[in-house]
Amino acid sequence: MGKARTSLIPAERIERAILLVRGHKVMLDGDLASLYGVETKTLNQAVKRNLDRFPDDFMFQLSDEEFEIWRSQIVTSNPAAKMGLRRKPYAFTEQGVAMLSSVLRSPRAVAVNVEIMRAMGDRL
Repeated sequence: MGKARTSLIPAERIERAILLVRGHKVMLDGDLASLYGVETKTLNQAVKRNLDRFPDDFMFQLSDEEFEIWRSQIVTSNPAAKMGLRRKPYAFTEQGVAMLSSVLRSPRAVAVNVEIMRAMGDRL
């Protein structure tokens, strides 16, 4: 028997952050940073220091059109969210999310990644 699953983050919170972009299930950098308990800037700096681990099928930046669509949806659902929407976010595919735990190097990142992988596998 395996040990019982204990969750750091409610599955619903993770599932709400999973988007379908360009036919891929992705999570945006800001949502991932929040789940990992780090600033978005910190997450993106770790990625930039390890760009060779994040090819285009692991991570990409939203296009202008994708950004505007995402921004209009998020602003509609949360007017306060309009603040801070100055740059196009990075989208991480399932493989990119898996790679994040190796560049963030924290026990929380590993634990959160396990939960994200389970949620991404269950979604769609």
